[in-house]
Amino acid sequence: MIEISAEGGGRPVEVGQRGRVPATLPVLPLRDTVPLPDTLTPLAIGQERSIELVNDVLAGDRLLVMVAARNPELEAPGPPDLYDVGVVGAVARMMKVPDGTLRILVQGAQRVRITNWDREAPYLVASIEELPDVVDETPELTALTRNVQETFTRIVEHVPYLPEELQLAVANIDDPSTLSHLIAGSLRLPTQERQELLEEVDVARRLRRLAEVLARELNVISIGSEIQNQVQSEIDKGQREYVLRQQLKAIQEELGEFDESLEEARDLREQLEDIALPDDVRKQVDRELHRLEQLPTQAAEHGVIRNYLEWIASLPWGKSTEDDLDLAHAREVLDADHYDIEQVKDRILEFLAVRKLKPDARGSILCFAGPPGVGKTSLGRSVARALGRTFERISVGGVRDEAEIRGHRRTYIGAMPGTIIRALRDAGSDNPLFMIDEIDKMGADFRGDPSSAMLEVLDPEQNATFRDHYLDVPFDLSKVMFICTANDLDRVPGPLRDRMEIIQLAGYTEDEKLQIAKRYLVPRQIERNGLKKSWIAFGDKALRRVVADYTREAGVRGLEREIGTICRKVAREVAEETDPPAKPKKRSIAPEDVRDLLGRPRVHNETQRRTAAPGVATGLAWTPVGGDVLFIEASATPGSGKLLLTGQLGDVMKESAQAALTWVKANAHRVAPELEDAWFAEHDVHVHVPAGATPKDGPSAGITMATALASLISRRCVREDVAMTGEMTLTGQVLPIGGLKEKALAAQRNDVKTVVAPALNEADAEDIPEHLRKRLTFVWVDQIGDVLDTALQSPA
Repeated sequence: MIEISAEGGGRPVEVGQRGRVPATLPVLPLRDTVPLPDTLTPLAIGQERSIELVNDVLAGDRLLVMVAARNPELEAPGPPDLYDVGVVGAVARMMKVPDGTLRILVQGAQRVRITNWDREAPYLVASIEELPDVVDETPELTALTRNVQETFTRIVEHVPYLPEELQLAVANIDDPSTLSHLIAGSLRLPTQERQELLEEVDVARRLRRLAEVLARELNVISIGSEIQNQVQSEIDKGQREYVLRQQLKAIQEELGEFDESLEEARDLREQLEDIALPDDVRKQVDRELHRLEQLPTQAAEHGVIRNYLEWIASLPWGKSTEDDLDLAHAREVLDADHYDIEQVKDRILEFLAVRKLKPDARGSILCFAGPPGVGKTSLGRSVARALGRTFERISVGGVRDEAEIRGHRRTYIGAMPGTIIRALRDAGSDNPLFMIDEIDKMGADFRGDPSSAMLEVLDPEQNATFRDHYLDVPFDLSKVMFICTANDLDRVPGPLRDRMEIIQLAGYTEDEKLQIAKRYLVPRQIERNGLKKSWIAFGDKALRRVVADYTREAGVRGLEREIGTICRKVAREVAEETDPPAKPKKRSIAPEDVRDLLGRPRVHNETQRRTAAPGVATGLAWTPVGGDVLFIEASATPGSGKLLLTGQLGDVMKESAQAALTWVKANAHRVAPELEDAWFAEHDVHVHVPAGATPKDGPSAGITMATALASLISRRCVREDVAMTGEMTLTGQVLPIGGLKEKALAAQRNDVKTVVAPALNEADAEDIPEHLRKRLTFVWVDQIGDVLDTALQSPA
């Protein structure tokens, strides 16, 4: 620390003598400080312009003008933000602090007014004029001086921050102006009030205003003394009660009579001593137990501390279940509960194999992503059963409050831990399997972002010290196996998705649905509806009829509902028999019985009907609930060449339609050689995507839109057994897309035989089941011309 002072080698500081103040001086703005004449003002200098000002002043005559800012919140106040009246001061001492800031001590001198601002850079410089005091020696001035001295002396006796030496200093000052400055500088007054005292040049009026301020301060001190006396009385009363309670406690122990609150605290202490708590948790528990034992049961905090300790005692500290690492057993469980999904089963078996070879390995967080009804949640139950772990399902769909994950602080009324800690208590072990369901449906609002709170929960590098707001002690979550489920990964925040290993579960083919229905759905619904297997039988053709005519979904949830409906109707027939036999006649469900039991078909194949006219093409789309077909219709009317888009399309899909139209215009004579040159200029083109109430977006419908427009201008219908997907460029290139497996399943559900897809997606066909690949013909294309050659019918 470097210190520079006015003594010892520098020029002496001469300020305060009339006529020695220059007409122009640098101006140092002050925040929350009003300088006063005849007083020493310590200042901390941190801004670059102020540091430069002080350095220049020290190199010169050490004089500057100190002016208070009107708004103390401003970092760098300018001329409009400063008061007009300030004080000339001389820098008496300066110290340089290692952090680059300065500490200076300024001796205040004359009061001055700023008449003009000469410059603002690199620091403020202004023209000034002196404002001398106006002193009228009258008896009134003498009386005001004595009144101020007496009142301030009384204040010093009661205010701790005022040293007693001020009493002697004030009593020995004869000059009224100096007296007023000393007292005003000693009191903690608002900036505005102190500035008013500075600007007042009439000493008598300044003393009168100061007398009012002192009288007010003395009144506040008197009120504070009364409050202090009342508080002290209450404290004395509380201490007396404490002593009496301690005596009562000793008497009860002597007589063998115990307080119920002490019994509760003793029971909690015994319970917590039997638990293997970590050292930091043990210290916190001991502190809270000590507080609980000291508090009476009537105290409001008694119940809060008791509930907190009960939560600590209910958690599974160090209680683990032993994993069943028999891979053959795990495979048997997974095969018994779920059909197919070999990729998921293999990943789970890999996890078990690693855990078997390295028991302390931290497992990754799995996320099952796929449409509803494909068995994501039930798969989590199977994993828990295969491992021999307890299973807890946590649904976070619709959760918008961050406290639902991390709990509330104990200071809130009705506070409780978050859902993670509550699930651990219910599981009864510190290594359960947590199924976090619908993680893509968490929201955020003014109460916080729960998905951000999940970052720590699902990060293996952080969750070993997970700290719930209510418990406020770390709990090790690294032993917990987390499995998440989601329908739409795009709605999961990137940082959260990065912590999970995504395993995609696509929809089921018709053959897979048939096997799932026969193995799982039919037996389950027979049991749930009070039937027996000897009373009802489903034929394969009947189940296929239900799949094809009554459900069109990626999963099997709707299929199970329809099977349940058939079982209920058969159960009613059995129950309505007047004298039901011990063995009712077995009811075999045939394809012709399905309509009688379920009513008219609710799903129809519209591909043939929709594509019967030119201008309609069948596309394939991906949705969060599985793949689906998308009909794109194009029509033309006399007009001026405008493009009209309808069907609630997103911006990306609108751009795809514009690009498709541009390509068709540029290649019109290749597509339709007989088309007139002015056709596009004389017609408006309308592109519509039905199901207008459903928002649609994405680039993968590009080649479908181009095919529909090509069909329109060439008057050639699109083949009814062809569906397509792919993004196209203005030059006619076909770019890759995502969700090929889901789109292929949608094609099968709609009796499509040929799928046109980008050649760059050919490797993705390995994800499609082999039996489905044999039923579908895939045409891999690089150019839009190849799409038209495959999709458009031959000219008549």
